[in-house]
Order: sequence, then structure tokens, then C-alpha cells
Amino acid sequence: MVLSRTELDGLLAFPLTAFAEDLSLNVDAFAEHVEARVAAGAGAVFVACGTGEFSSLSPDEHAVLLRTAREVVAGRVPVWTGAGGGAAAARLGVAAAEEGGADGVLLLPPYLVSGPPGGLVDHVRYAIGGTSVPVIVYHRPPGVFTAAAARALLDIPSVVGLKDGFGDVDLMTRIVTTIRSAGTLRAEDFLFFNGLPTAEVSAQAYAAIGVARYSSAVHCFAPEIAHRFHRALADGDTAVMRALLEGFYLPFAALRDETPGFAVSLVKAAARLRGDKVGPVRPPLGEPSPAQLDRLAEIVDAGFAVLRSMT
Repeated sequence: MVLSRTELDGLLAFPLTAFAEDLSLNVDAFAEHVEARVAAGAGAVFVACGTGEFSSLSPDEHAVLLRTAREVVAGRVPVWTGAGGGAAAARLGVAAAEEGGADGVLLLPPYLVSGPPGGLVDHVRYAIGGTSVPVIVYHRPPGVFTAAAARALLDIPSVVGLKDGFGDVDLMTRIVTTIRSAGTLRAEDFLFFNGLPTAEVSAQAYAAIGVARYSSAVHCFAPEIAHRFHRALADGDTAVMRALLEGFYLPFAALRDETPGFAVSLVKAAARLRGDKVGPVRPPLGEPSPAQLDRLAEIVDAGFAVLRSMT
């Protein structure tokens, strides 16, 4: 399958994985959550990835989530899914994604260990194996690529892009420039994504180096805010972006940074505050304290107040 660049345009949503209070999968709630993301205008959904607590899921649970998402979406937008971990687990995950009908795979970094730049490229090649499903490589520890190693990904036909979760803009500038300067149609069509937590905070800086696509965790609980920021970024409307950053995104990011794992836990808590039945997080993630939940509610309310002031 050859993926056209336009198939992953728009705001990319990363649905939460819904759990019951006993931490078992809540498939019905997950289906409702995915439907809400599509109804809210997501350009694609990436299920069972980082925000979807990929690392806590069994292969069987992962298959259920992919199947459910595909049934709910029914072809309206692309459905991508996560794979990763150790070499064997990553290979099985990519194969399962292809067998399950995923439109593509976000390949998360190797588990626990890293290796030389060439070893990372070999890891991607091994994980893909004989599959042809499109793959976006997640560039984040311990799988951080040099510019030369990233360019070598062009030699793996089904790798269609790179998502940055490392946050080194200088390195990403080198990677983007090195790949684009390869001078081929494939290099020109290669996709780049900003995958940092609360990516809107860094979206302007990344857009300036040619990385305009980003994943929005805020779309999980406040798609109205997420879409308004996304439109402002596309339009170069700095006044709107500044107002949303000051009134919502920066306070949210500050609260997120207080506790490890809050890039997921806080998003899930915010979704619950807005009436979504996504349930708790699985360990080792932890839940916000009552005081943090109160602050979170104030931040979300403030974000919608900013939004109302623009209409």
C-alpha cells in the first residue's frame, strides 16, 4: 500500500483506552469514545498507542481495540494502531496490525535497550518483516535516530514517516533537511509529526521547520479547543494561538509536568470530568489527587472561556 500525504492531514486523534473500575477493558465505552473523536472531526485515529496505554495492553486486548475501532469508524477516517517493544514483540505487533486491517502502524521504540544508529534501523526493518502495512517510526528514547539513520529509513519501503517525541528541534531540523534533500519523490512525500506531550505548546516551533502535523491529546476531552488551535496554526493566527496557549495549554502543561505519567493520566481525568466513561489508568500510571482534579477542572473551564471569547 502506498500512502498519500493527504491521508493523514487534519487533526490526528489518539483515543484513550477505556477500562472498567477493575481495570478490565470496557469495550462499549471505548467504542463511544472513538465515535466521539470521529464525530468531532478527527482526520485519523491512532488506537492503542501512547495515549491509549499501549504498554499496559495484552496482544488479545490490542486486537479487540483495533477490531472495535475499525467497526466504529467504518472507513470514515484511517485507523492506525501501535506496535513496539522488543524486536520479537514489535514484529508480532506489526504483523497483527496488518492482519487486523489497520491502515497503518505507529512503531514505538525498542523496549529498555538501545543500540547504534544502524541497529535502530535494523530494528525497524526486523519489526516490519514481510508486511506491507504503512509504518510511522516513533523517534523517542531509547529509539533516537541520527539524521543519517533517519535517512536510511527511506530504504525501507513501508516506512512512510517519523514522529518526534524527543523534543530536540535542532536534531529534527537536521533530520527533516537530510531526508528532504535526498531529492526523490519518496523523500519529498515522507511524513513528519510532532509527537511531544501537549504538542500544541511546541506546534509553532515545529511548523517552522516543516513539521506541521501533530498528535493532539487534548482532542480526547476538548476537541473544540483542539480544532480551534489547529485552525489558527494553519492560518498563522498568532493572536488566537497566544490566547489559547496562555489561557489553557500552558497551565495544562504545567499541571501535567507535576507528576510522571500525567501526559496520559491527566488527559484521562479530563475526559472523565467531561462525562466520558473511559475509567481509570492502569499502573504504573497514577491518578491525580483531589486538589489536582480541582485545578484541572478550573483549567478546562478557563480554556472554554477563552474559546467563547473568540466567537
